[in-house]
Amino acid sequence: MSERLAVFKTYKLYVGGKFPRSESGRVYEVTDAKGSWLANAPLASRKDARDAVVAARKAFGGWSGATAYNRGQILYRVAEMLQGRRDQFVAEVADAEGLSKAKAAAQVDAAVDRWVWYAGWSDKVAQIAGSTNPVAGPYFNLSTPEPTGVVAVVAPQESSFLGLVSVLAPVIVTGNTAVVVAAERAPLPALSLAEVLATSDLPGGVVNLLSGRTAELSAPLAAHQDVNALDLAGADAELAVELQTAAADNLKRVLRPRAADWSADPGTDRLLSFLETKTVWHPMGV
Repeated sequence: MSERLAVFKTYKLYVGGKFPRSESGRVYEVTDAKGSWLANAPLASRKDARDAVVAARKAFGGWSGATAYNRGQILYRVAEMLQGRRDQFVAEVADAEGLSKAKAAAQVDAAVDRWVWYAGWSDKVAQIAGSTNPVAGPYFNLSTPEPTGVVAVVAPQESSFLGLVSVLAPVIVTGNTAVVVAAERAPLPALSLAEVLATSDLPGGVVNLLSGRTAELSAPLAAHQDVNALDLAGADAELAVELQTAAADNLKRVLRPRAADWSADPGTDRLLSFLETKTVWHPMGV
């Protein structure tokens, strides 16, 4: 009996809830930690980045307007589906980061737990970020958190899955939409995550995933007038300075890169980093 022909996985971008190839038609080789070929990943272009911003902006109104409880339900559904595909992600993380299967499994389990953790914060973050303010006069004065808008995320380079989840989940659970530049050398776990997001009730455009050259993709996002904020978790020091300079043109919020232990308790810093505070005065009616 002859051996079966190998069926190789075709990885694609994830933009607007669909899986396009790069408009440039380019791909690049992705190798494992030992240099062995794993797959061809799409080499996204500046045009792909601009298309992703358009998709994220289009999705923002519906996603930010959804109830916090509903957003939490959807994030929890993502965690359920990640758990169902655990073996696939363990294999991809092990190859991407040169880890043993046991260590890769620990990374994947931590990523699933982190989705659940952030899902639980969806309808609670207003309680720690909002307030009723004392004022002199017959008024109610209420401060409530609101999402910033479209957030461009440069995913961590050294943690292709747990790090990615740790920066993406807090952006979207608070009502923002995201354009993510996956880890350049290890994009496959991110591109597989897109397949989970596409079938988890997450509206198309809420998350858009691009693979390719980090500097090539992050530059147009930093300069884009319809991007409201940047998370530079995966940018090196030199690139981070360039992106911060470009971001100043329309006063984007910028979360600068810093050393991170992605397995540690994430706290609420990233949840609060991409929120604005709206304060409303209302007469008491006395």
